[in-house]
Amino acid sequence: GDKGDTGPPGPPGNSTSMGSPGPMGPPGEQGPQGPPGPSTGGAVYTRWGRTICPNTTGTELLYAGITSGSPYSLYGGGANYLCLPKDPDYLISGIPPYYSQIFGAEYEHPVPFPLQNRNVPCAVCYTAKRISKVMIPAKISCPKSWTTEYAGYLMAERNVHQRNAVYECVDSDAEAIPGSEADTNGALFYHVIATCNNGLPCPPYVTSKTITCVVCTK
Repeated sequence: GDKGDTGPPGPPGNSTSMGSPGPMGPPGEQGPQGPPGPSTGGAVYTRWGRTICPNTTGTELLYAGITSGSPYSLYGGGANYLCLPKDPDYLISGIPPYYSQIFGAEYEHPVPFPLQNRNVPCAVCYTAKRISKVMIPAKISCPKSWTTEYAGYLMAERNVHQRNAVYECVDSDAEAIPGSEADTNGALFYHVIATCNNGLPCPPYVTSKTITCVVCTK
């Protein structure tokens, strides 16, 4: 006989809860390393007494220059030594009515190297792979995990001169600017010695021993 009419839909079935998730599958293989990100940071330091930067990984020369500073016999000026470029730029001409003066810097009585009265070169160095820099006095090696850029002697202005100068680390293998034999006495570099009985513990320090130094990066 003929097919009968379709009946009405039945009532909805009972709702059931979702089952628990299955176990996590094993990790996939490691993908290839992505390209290096942009270079940021880095550390800049001055190597006093040399014209080149140390042969350490990632260190490059920004410029080689002429060490200079305020003259030892005058008041005023700056307390720091500067590494002046060999090719200066100028904005104005003429002499202002009042000014500060800057002179070249000389070695004075440098015990470990025969450079008396010779002028001091300098090199400004940049390391892109390391972002921190520290000069440690009285040491010639850096802490573990730090890179030694160079070691040398702590030097500054003489204690009886009018000018006060910051302490700088002059390379133990220092050199001089060619042709600078004249004794011009501008800014000066003297060794720094330990002085006991004035708060400095002796030992470990020894009276009249020259203080060393090291420049470290990380």
